Amino acid sequence: MPTISKRRKSNLDAATNAVLSPAEAVAALRKFKTPKFDQTVNVVMHLGIDPKQADQIIRGSIGLPHGTGKTARVVCFCQSDKVPAAKAAGAVEAGSDDLVAKIESGWMDFDVAVASPDMMRVVSKLGKVLGPKGLMPSPKAGTVAPDVVGAVKEYANGKQEYRNDDGGNVHGVIGKLSFADAKLVENLEAFSAKGTYVKKCVIAACMSPGVEIAI
Repeated sequence: MPTISKRRKSNLDAATNAVLSPAEAVAALRKFKTPKFDQTVNVVMHLGIDPKQADQIIRGSIGLPHGTGKTARVVCFCQSDKVPAAKAAGAVEAGSDDLVAKIESGWMDFDVAVASPDMMRVVSKLGKVLGPKGLMPSPKAGTVAPDVVGAVKEYANGKQEYRNDDGGNVHGVIGKLSFADAKLVENLEAFSAKGTYVKKCVIAACMSPGVEIAI
């Protein structure tokens, strides 16, 4: 039988079944005993969708008002005249055929790939490389964008993609526990879509019990 640490036991004892407002929920997270590192604060929403139906799949991307506390390594597929601006916006690498060749040779030191629409004919060569890793640029995910420099800046600053899982849940990150309460609340409200299809919403630091949010 696995053992439960004293901190974990204390936090489970302190956990509440009450449904709280966003501000109250963030305040409740502060009451749990924390490890020595700055915990990521996650959010999960249970939606009133049937994930087996293709027309009910939820997928998109969002940049939060105060970021997530994490940055991403972004590559940009763009025309040569956009390369300097893309790198200035935060891209670790930018280009077209030259970038494709670099990736085909085995270089994969990036977290997100963005592309301008006219570059997709070039990027398509990497379908078998980027597709299985979930890195293929996609209009639905917001990683294919006319303003490719703006997309680089957003993703480098923590813009995140989301997609429902097989249980009809959407997971995301709303910041770090070191964020001020007001920033976590604003990020949470920006992430949480309004509508009756959201059936349940819970936030939790990565090593604390969950706190349910009033919908």
